Formats: sequence, C-alpha cells, structure tokens
Amino acid sequence: MNEQIREIAKRLSGLRDLLGIQPAEVAAVCNVPVEEYLGFESGEKDIPVSVLQNISKKYKVELTALLFGEEPKMKTYFLTRAGQGTAMERTRAYKYQALAAGFAGRKADPFIVTVEPSGSDIHLNSHNGQEFNYVIEGRMLLSVGGHELTLNEGDSLYFDATQPHGMKALDEKPVKFLAVIF
Repeated sequence: MNEQIREIAKRLSGLRDLLGIQPAEVAAVCNVPVEEYLGFESGEKDIPVSVLQNISKKYKVELTALLFGEEPKMKTYFLTRAGQGTAMERTRAYKYQALAAGFAGRKADPFIVTVEPSGSDIHLNSHNGQEFNYVIEGRMLLSVGGHELTLNEGDSLYFDATQPHGMKALDEKPVKFLAVIF
C-alpha cells in the first residue's frame, strides 16, 4: 500500500485512541465489518473516501485533516489556483485533488477526481449525506443504488450518497470530474 494510505491509517488509529473508542464502534459508523476497518487502520487496505467522510461527520473532524494531516485555518475564503489543490492518490486508479482543504468548517467537500481506466468491476461504497458529480473530461459509468448511468462531458448527477455508488472510466481513457460531497 502507498505511503499516503499508511499516513491516513495512523491518523485513524490516533483519532480512535484519542477519543477512547473501540474499533467496533468506528466500524459500525463506517458500515463495515470490524476486520475490514482494522485493515484500514493497519494501512494494509485502501481506505475509501466514504469511510473517511463517515468518520469525519460522526466525530466532527475535518475530512482534510484525516486525508492530509493538516487542520484547515481559513474562515473567510480559501483560494485554490488551477492545478494547485492538495492532491492524494489513494491507488493508481484514483487521484483526488481537494479544492477547499484550507477552509475551516466547510459544509461541503469539493474534489477534482481523476479515475484511470481499469478492467475491474465498479467498487461500490456509501456514506452519509449527498453527492454531486460533474464530468469535466472523458466518460464514466456511474452506478447509484443499482442504476447504471453513463455520464459524458458536461453531464452531472446529484444523488443520495447513502445509496451504494461507484464509478468507472470508459473508452480506455481517464475521466476527470468534480465531486462535491455534502
């Protein structure tokens, strides 16, 4: 697993220790078995953003603090110049660029997400809240609550993020989209 995932895993473990809670409680918040959560916390398993989002909301910790290890400080505005958002590459297939990482008390988490083409099946996840996806480049297959939708450049979808959802790049080309998690 890559170093960024190991760093996030350390922050998860540290948060749980700080709050004095058991792995079973956090696993329940994330809707995953305890063994799977412990795999996240050990750094041996890729940690879906949906898991981090659930932990962030439940324990009132900024999502970007879990992702990048830094507390946001700005309260009036936070400017992200083109191509300058805080980046995280969880796996070779997914790259996240946080667009508001430095703004404290966000009500939404906007990301530019790039998904590389892959022959594997769509990995589904879910999290509390809602999500908005807007395709900037390429095409993707998006599965939401058992419905499969093809989104082209300029298409968008707003959905209930508690529904199992996931995406896949189409046409053997990467897809880049704006994802806003509420």
